[in-house]
Parts: sequence; structure tokens; C-alpha cells
Amino acid sequence: MNKIDEVKITKAIIETYVKDLFNATETEVAIAGAGPAGMTAAYYLAKEGVKTVIFERKLSVGGGMWGGGMMFPRIVVQDAGKEILDDFGVSSQEYEEGYWVADAVEAVSTIASRTIKAGARIFNLISVEDVMIREGDRISGLVLNWSAVGLANLHVDPLTIRAKVVVDATGHDCEVCGIVCKKIGPKLKTEIGEVIGEKPMWSEIGERAILDNTKEV
Repeated sequence: MNKIDEVKITKAIIETYVKDLFNATETEVAIAGAGPAGMTAAYYLAKEGVKTVIFERKLSVGGGMWGGGMMFPRIVVQDAGKEILDDFGVSSQEYEEGYWVADAVEAVSTIASRTIKAGARIFNLISVEDVMIREGDRISGLVLNWSAVGLANLHVDPLTIRAKVVVDATGHDCEVCGIVCKKIGPKLKTEIGEVIGEKPMWSEIGERAILDNTKEV
């Protein structure tokens, strides 16, 4: 048996990771949050050949799905959700008509694996600090930093990646949408020039993302 070369292992980790991160600096779709919603979006995009990357601030992916309901590792979906689980190959059983039960651990692990195998890249332990805005309030990328930097309250400059479309999949906190709201204000121009502001801000940002998606990707 060959003697382990610790330095070679170190070089392998650094070189391959930096190569993937470098490649992610220019992407078609950047998603904040590797919960079930973020990974599902990335899976379907990557399957269609869209260059997609996800940035997850925590160590693990899957959001709160791991714990199911009150730490019972089960998730319950209706028929439309079952179709998605079927696409991923996650097994489920019918509880009552229209309600299907799946194992939370199987669901998260399978969705994560299939998302990566579809071609999407997931970078964990990276937080979205800000958004890059160019060309008249158009969101054109994300400002990133290591999650540990924020937790330790260190003053370390972030890095920036460029993306044609940015998706907020951070869950209830809507962290990226909150950043956009603070930077752009209560009104937002769409790609067709219409000024919107009557409906909730989060709804309008979602519409903006859809417009960007249909025009750019």
C-alpha cells in the first residue's frame, strides 16, 4: 500500500474546488439557498442545459426538510408534489386519496444527488451578502462571502459572481428579496419598462425573475 501523501490530498482539494468556484463566477442562473425549492429549481434548469449554481450558507443542504414534521422524518405532498418526487426517483406511499408520504432523509439525499448529477453545482458554507445591480436597476449577480466570516463578525471583503438570472430560495426570510428591496426601493422596473409597486414587493420581484428567465435563458 502506498504511503498517504497529505500534501497531495491538500492540493487535490484546493485545486479542484477553486476550479469549480472559478467556473461559477460567470453563470446563467444563480440560486441562493439549497433547500428543497432551490435544488428542485436547479435540477430542472440543469436538465435543460442551463448553467446553474447554488450557494448555501449552511454546512448541509436540504433546509428544514431533514426534520420532517416535529422531527418525525416524513414529508407529505399532494399529487403535484408526488410528480416531482417521482421525477427524482424518491419513493412515496399513498396515505389517503391525494396525499402521499415520503421519507425526509431519502428525499433530501436523493434530490441533492440528482441535482448535482444533472449538472448543477452546489457551494455550501457561502452566504449571499448583497446583489450586484447594473444597467438601470437590473440584478446581474451576487456578492458572496464565507458564512464563517459573518458568524465571526470579521471584516473581510466579499467576492462577486455574474448571473443572468438570480433566484431567491432562502425560504420565509426572503433574504435576497429583502436586499433588493432596500437597494432599489418600493418600486421596480421590469424588462418591458413597466413600473410596478401596487402588489407586495416579493410578488413583483418574482415576476421580474420570470421575465428575466424567459428573455435571457
